[in-house]
Amino acid sequence: MTAPFPFSAIVGQTDMKRAMVLTAIDPGIGGVLVFGDRGTGKSTAVRALAALLPPIEQVEGCPVNSARVEDCPDWAEIGSKQVVSRPTPVIDLPLGATEDRVVGALDIERALTRGEKAFEPGLLARANRGYLYIDEVNLLEDHIVDLLLDVAQSGENVVEREGLSIRHPARFVLVGSGNPEEGELRPQLLDRFGLSVEVRSPTDIGQRIEVIRRRDSYENTRDAFLTRWQAEDAKTRDRILAARQALTEVRTPKTILRDCAELCVALGSDGLRGELTLLRTARALAAWEGRKTVTRKHLRSVAPMALSHRLRRDPLDEAGSGTRVTRTVESVLG
Repeated sequence: MTAPFPFSAIVGQTDMKRAMVLTAIDPGIGGVLVFGDRGTGKSTAVRALAALLPPIEQVEGCPVNSARVEDCPDWAEIGSKQVVSRPTPVIDLPLGATEDRVVGALDIERALTRGEKAFEPGLLARANRGYLYIDEVNLLEDHIVDLLLDVAQSGENVVEREGLSIRHPARFVLVGSGNPEEGELRPQLLDRFGLSVEVRSPTDIGQRIEVIRRRDSYENTRDAFLTRWQAEDAKTRDRILAARQALTEVRTPKTILRDCAELCVALGSDGLRGELTLLRTARALAAWEGRKTVTRKHLRSVAPMALSHRLRRDPLDEAGSGTRVTRTVESVLG
């Protein structure tokens, strides 16, 4: 298997990389939605981040990547009880995927050859404990996106059909990407993603040259290039693992809770997902920075990615949603 492009070697795209790192620290933040131009490193970043994370331990042949034999589902035919190490899974969900392929369905082959009613797991099972990546998520059918977001939030896939009643864990980080010029997601679906960032093609000549130079090195002198960036990726991995350990110890002052609530009210954010995601993301950022307490600085830093996709459209305000969030943050937090 070809080694992915190193995460640390991706030039620019700071917001996208930071959003992915924060969800790696706390997968409970929810998925990441990356909207922007094609060819700006969206899928490269997903695979690169998964590759730098430590491998997972799983029972060999378990369809849901269970870490222990006792966690393997009853419906799965596990031939071995050996625990093996494998890279963090990254599963691509293609456009046109049917609901059966996503959630799983009746195993027709076993039904025909052995007369047994058995479950054939889908993409959600394979993505458990890893990443589920959807390119052009805005072109996916709404009911599939809705289904994915439900499962991503609950961490469980429930299949009730054709006499089958199946439940299995499906805990993954959902990353969706797309170009808004080709179609938009409904606001109800946008709100279900934890974070949202925009990526643009770099306009700085020096930055574009650096992208070309690193990509050329990756293509033509791969071993040397990967070796060069190995140490940087290792630092990022160690920092993510340290932040995961420290996450539960990060304190949240009452004033920060009030700030979250006032900010979302000022922005007109529906429901409470905005506050909850904002706080969770700020806490992950504090852990990433090695801080013991969430501060207003953390809220300011993550508010655009946690809230900009939850705003109602204002036909009288031509500023982008990110600008509106930044303006409101300055007004509320000073």
